[in-house]
Amino acid sequence: MATHAVLAVVPLVVGLALALPLGWLAQRYRWLRTPLVAGTGLLYTIPSLALFILMPLVLGTGILDPLNVVVALTVYTVALLDRTVADGLGAVPDEVAQAATAMGIGRVRRFFTVELPLAVPVIAAGLRVAAVSNVSIVSVAALLGIAQLGSLFTDGFARDFVDPIVVGIIACMVLALALDLAILGVSRVLTPWLRGERPVAGRTA
Repeated sequence: MATHAVLAVVPLVVGLALALPLGWLAQRYRWLRTPLVAGTGLLYTIPSLALFILMPLVLGTGILDPLNVVVALTVYTVALLDRTVADGLGAVPDEVAQAATAMGIGRVRRFFTVELPLAVPVIAAGLRVAAVSNVSIVSVAALLGIAQLGSLFTDGFARDFVDPIVVGIIACMVLALALDLAILGVSRVLTPWLRGERPVAGRTA
C-alpha cells in the first residue's frame, strides 16, 4: 500500500504546485482562462493506459519506471485542479482584495496571505476529487507490471481467484478514504474562521 500511496500522493502535491500559478493566471487574465482551462482539461481525456505507455517515449525512461506513473498522474492532477484554483481565487470578494491593497499589502503577499487562504475550501474540494482519482488510476499501471495495489487485481484475474481482487478493492478504498480525510483535516486547519464555536452549556444570551 505504501508504494500505491506514494504514486498517488506525489503527483497530487506536484500537480497542486503547478495548478496554483496556472489557476492564478487564468483568474487574473481573463483572455487566458479559456485556453488554459480548456487546454489542460483536454489532457484528462487521454486514456491512462495510453499515457503510461507514452511516458517512456517522452521521458526516455523504462516502461517499468514508476516515474512514468508520477508524471502521468501529475498531468491528470493539473487538468483537474487548474479550473478549481481559478474558480477558488475568483470567488474571493473584490472588496477583500481591495481592502488588503489599501492596507499596503503587495500583490504577491496578498495572494499568499489573503486570496489563497480564502480559496482553500474550493481548492480542497477539487483536491479531494483528484486524490480519489489518482488512487484509482494508479491501479491501471499494474497492467504494465508496476507493482502496487493494482497488482492484486491482475494476480486475481490471472489465477481466477477473487480474494486478491476483493483485498485490492478494499485497500484502494481505505487509501482513498485516508487521503480524503487528510485533505479535509488540513483544509479545516487552514480555515479556522469556518469552524463555528460550540455552544457552552449554561451560557445565556
